[in-house]
Parts: sequence; structure tokens; C-alpha cells
Amino acid sequence: MNIDNFKDAVKACRFCFMCRHLSGVGNVSFREADTPRVRAAFIDGIMRDKALLANPDFIQTVYRSDLSAACRFHCVNGFDENGLLLAARRDIVEAGLAPQNVSDLVDMVKAKFEAPVIRGDAPVAYLSDWDNDDSPSEKRAFDKIMKKAGMAYSVCRAPLEAKILKTLGYNVDAKAMLEVFAESAAHSKVKIFVTSNPAVYDLLVNDAKEFGIAISKKIMHSSEYICSLKLKYAKKPGKIYYLESDFLKNYCGSYKFPGLLLANLKAELANFGTNAEESYTCAEGAVVLDKLYPEIVKKLAKYVEARADNPKSDKIITASPYTKARLQRNSKLNVSTLVELAAECL
Repeated sequence: MNIDNFKDAVKACRFCFMCRHLSGVGNVSFREADTPRVRAAFIDGIMRDKALLANPDFIQTVYRSDLSAACRFHCVNGFDENGLLLAARRDIVEAGLAPQNVSDLVDMVKAKFEAPVIRGDAPVAYLSDWDNDDSPSEKRAFDKIMKKAGMAYSVCRAPLEAKILKTLGYNVDAKAMLEVFAESAAHSKVKIFVTSNPAVYDLLVNDAKEFGIAISKKIMHSSEYICSLKLKYAKKPGKIYYLESDFLKNYCGSYKFPGLLLANLKAELANFGTNAEESYTCAEGAVVLDKLYPEIVKKLAKYVEARADNPKSDKIITASPYTKARLQRNSKLNVSTLVELAAECL
């Protein structure tokens, strides 16, 4: 079983309370089952009796996780509870035990996948996806920045569906989709693919490597690409609260470019919440938790809203269009993305 690769994490996490406060879902559900310690204890039981993998309560608990990887990132011993949960999802899928809401979502994702078509001849291509569709102002902001820089760009659909399938435990299908994108990219004139979506960035940089797929072109998150343009900004954004991305911080090792872009904009950064360890992304790491358990994502948004100093007036910035869309939909917070903030400052 895939979980057998995480025996050390199971042994350590099942008795450890240290990262309990970093389980976003546990913080809003108040269920011990939604904490890293109990999830690891469940899996320890399955390692002793494989038949327990079919327990519906266990399966639901595994798919309820926000997968922020905050526990892994902040673990002093580096135990990978996040990887353990992803491995458990793979085992559930490979055993034919995926719950109905997951299998229905997978069918929809597969039907929605499009082979990438690059529109335009520019060497820089902007990747659009589901989350950009939820936030059309993101595309307008990027277009404004590119016009200011005097740069033409192509447009291509990102393989976000591959990230969704991998997150749900369907690695074989995810790899096949990513191979389609890699093949198309390799035969294109594009030199740089730019994405505003941290999930897509993680897919094309880290998941591709895990799958043994070579993406032959440069991949940049929009914050890195905008920094490379060396634009001059006419306005300062003033006081802002920046919500870290799960993928850029916890999966990609504190990717530095969001911070560099905020420094270039001369933003006045204020601390959000009670600590710098928690995830405030509304389950960005789980990618589609709002499709499986929308009531949990709504509670996560309210949890973030409750930690704002002045919910209606605080200027909150995120690197993730996913997070922006879920917070706008489920709270009264004033949220913009890094790309939108940069465009405002031109």
C-alpha cells in the first residue's frame, strides 16, 4: 500500500499534539478525527488490518482534509502527514473504494479536460484555468500589466484538472493529462508559461518531477514574472494583510517572489491572525474541497473573516485566485490578488 511508505510519519504523528492547531478543518469542525494525530492513528490501524481501509468514516475523514501541508512545513522533525494523506487517498482509489461524491467529481473533471491549444505566437504564454474563470478581474489585471510593459503574450489552458485528479488520489489519470500538456508545450514556440494559480505552479514544477515528466519550458508564478518586468509603480498600496499560499509556502519551500513583489510595490505589511503558521487559504491545498464539502469551506472562510481586524475595510491580498474567490463568496472580506494589486499600483 502507498501508506507503507510513510511508516515513520504514522509512528510519530499518532501520538503527537504539536501541530493540532494547524489543521484548518479541525479548527472549524471541532472533530478530533480532523486532526493530524487522529488521522495518523486511523492509518496505523489500517496498517495492522488492511480491511479497515474500507471504513466509510475513515474515507470521509481523509477526503475532508484541507491538505495545507502546514503541519509538514512546521514539523521540527519533518514528518510528512500531508504526504501520508495523499498516499491514503491513492490507496482508497486503487482499492476501488472512492466515495460517490469523489467519483462523480472525477468524472466531471475528466470530461472538462481540454488538450492545450496555445492562442498567439508570443514567447510568453499566460495559463488560464477554472480558478481564473471564477475571477475574471485577474486576467484583466495581468493584461493591464503586460500592456504597461509593452509585452505581447499568448494564452493557453492550464492542466489544472491533472492537479485535481492527483489531489483526489487518481495519479495514473493525472499523469496522463500532464503528459498531454508537456507534449504540447515541447512543440510550441513558448519559452515561458506564466500562471497566477499556485496549484498549477506546483503541478508543473513539483508534480511533473514526481511523475518523471519533463516540462521543457520555464514555469513562473505571476509574481515572479511581474518582478522580472522591473516596472515602475506610480502608487503605493498602503497597509495590506498578505495571506500566504499553501502551495507557494508549504509545498514550494517559501517561494520568495510574492514577498519580493510586495517589497517592490512598497506595501506596508501587517500581521494577520494570531500566528504565522496557520493556513488562511480556505483549503487551497485540497484544490476542490468546496466541490466535495462546501459547508467546510464556508466555515473556513468565516474562520478567516473572524481574524480580520476590520473585515469590511482591511485590504487583504492573496497569491491565489482560488482563495480570493472562496473568501469573496463566503465572507465580507475585501480581497484582491497580487496581480490585481500590482495593476492597481501602475
